[in-house]
Amino acid sequence: MSKLTDFIKLMTGHFDNKEQFDKMQAEGKTYPYAKHINTACNDKIKNLPENFNGTFVVEESYYKTDGKSHTSPHLFLISENNEGIVLSSYDIPNGEDKNTFSYDSMKAVDYSELNESKKFTPALYREKDGVWEGGSTSQFSPVMIFKLWERFSEDSLEVSEIIEVNGRRTFGYDDPIVYKRKIFVWLYLTTHHVIMFCKL
Repeated sequence: MSKLTDFIKLMTGHFDNKEQFDKMQAEGKTYPYAKHINTACNDKIKNLPENFNGTFVVEESYYKTDGKSHTSPHLFLISENNEGIVLSSYDIPNGEDKNTFSYDSMKAVDYSELNESKKFTPALYREKDGVWEGGSTSQFSPVMIFKLWERFSEDSLEVSEIIEVNGRRTFGYDDPIVYKRKIFVWLYLTTHHVIMFCKL
């Protein structure tokens, strides 16, 4: 298995931080309940260059804090270079709703129509003993800095996102959000009829 394939396998799927959220609630701490759905989407991108070295991923992020819900969809390109794995951010394709963009709603788009984000500094991840760790710092404006740090393992995705304005943190938490993978199990009534599937 290539490094890129291994990384994509770790980061794609359905995740949430319910375990961490329940612990924080029990300790009386304010913390978001969050879900991630990460889906490879090269199948929806037309005319990829020959021998294209990369996988586009739709990230659907859902947060709920103090009864208020927030969604944050993204389109990323995951590629590999001599230093490790690189995550680059791309603008949501034209014609898509930037608030509700998802893999399921994503329409086929030509590769030539995709635009890499000018604000986001690509994040670099390095692997040690099967665990990938890295991030980047982006200058979103003369006064706004975005700091990303992530850790990908078989057990979880750990994500820290911090925004600072004039040196003061305006978004983010002291502890990274720890997402655990949700496992889907098919349940059968008979050998011919599927009842449902559930998430564990």
